[in-house]
Amino acid sequence: MAFSVPVRLGAAENTLIEQLNSAGAAATAERISVAGLPTRRVESYHYTDLKTLLRSVPPLADQNDTLDAFLKSGATPFHVEGAHQITIANGAVAYDDNAPAGVIVGKAEGNALSTRDDVLVHLNTALAKESLTLTIENTIEQVIQIDRRIEGEAAHVLDSAKIFVADNASVTILETLSSSDAAHVGNHATYLAVGRNTVVTHIVIDLSPRAATQFSTSEYTIADGAKLRTVTIHAGAALSRSQIFARFTGEGAHGDFTGLNLVEDGQHNDITIDIRHGVANTTSQELYKQIARGRSKAVFQGKIVVERDAQKTDAKMMMQGLMLSNEAEILSKPELEIYADDVVCGHGSTCGELDEDSMFYLMSRGIPKAEAETMLVRGFIEEVLDPVENEALAEALHGVVDRWLLGKAG
Repeated sequence: MAFSVPVRLGAAENTLIEQLNSAGAAATAERISVAGLPTRRVESYHYTDLKTLLRSVPPLADQNDTLDAFLKSGATPFHVEGAHQITIANGAVAYDDNAPAGVIVGKAEGNALSTRDDVLVHLNTALAKESLTLTIENTIEQVIQIDRRIEGEAAHVLDSAKIFVADNASVTILETLSSSDAAHVGNHATYLAVGRNTVVTHIVIDLSPRAATQFSTSEYTIADGAKLRTVTIHAGAALSRSQIFARFTGEGAHGDFTGLNLVEDGQHNDITIDIRHGVANTTSQELYKQIARGRSKAVFQGKIVVERDAQKTDAKMMMQGLMLSNEAEILSKPELEIYADDVVCGHGSTCGELDEDSMFYLMSRGIPKAEAETMLVRGFIEEVLDPVENEALAEALHGVVDRWLLGKAG
């Protein structure tokens, strides 16, 4: 007779169970009681052992106490000239009656994500009280910024957004994750439905102070003829994980999935993607770059699944890592699952240090070593940021990278 060994629960798991039970989410609480948080044995968390890394979870945030004070202050850590800003503070959606024509802003109870077997999704579904709803009806020239903030003393904050982009529309949506300098735990969810023949750019940036932990999940459905570009940038938080789940549901659609993982001493930042081609004649390119310095860990886990009916799929994934210190770690796990027989797919992963010949060339022309290193790093990441067409937004994104290079991020 086989006996199952009870999972030994840590402080973070016990707190989560209490919070879930108090919210009436008994099934999710039972799931964590039985299985605990994911460890290295869970394939999708192989390099990010949450049971070890997440030591504690603060109390759930009080939405009402913070929202009014924050809205009066108007503070934001990342400003893009001309952008229209929508605020979610401590999980509460701010009312917006000044949205541009063609943008409908509202809120609804509950979570926006589809059901899937992932602990961060389960927690957000169970504990997020309301979702921002955003409908884009036509072409919007302004950048739409969703400013997701955690304020006050250390808190566990879960928020959600559900975005619909109508057929033939075009928009750039920027999400910023930030917080006050406390040991917050954030869990942010976004569902984005990309309509037929639309052009959508979706950017998510983590700018949290070092004391914070941030988790985010972005889910996409991509219809016929749509063009989607995503950019994920980690430049803050001691522990972070960004999850991207995308599914192609219409022929002729294309997706560019890109990101930057910028980590330094004491940080563990993870970008994990799961891209699924479900129909024929779709294409995607995945390009993620990681830069690590000090005793830090940068993680990329990428999976492309080509389903049986997805003939003529063209999908290529690449991770490139740059190590700026001997103590840094860059971990990469690209995967392909192909069930169709008429496809062009590939993946690759490279990692190295700054090119010595390039350094010598720059320094031989009188450029100081630190400046030469900065120039080479900027050149390394340019491929990710260059396609951003809005000039003010592109300038702000380059500013994030520049501050990181100067050691001022987070």
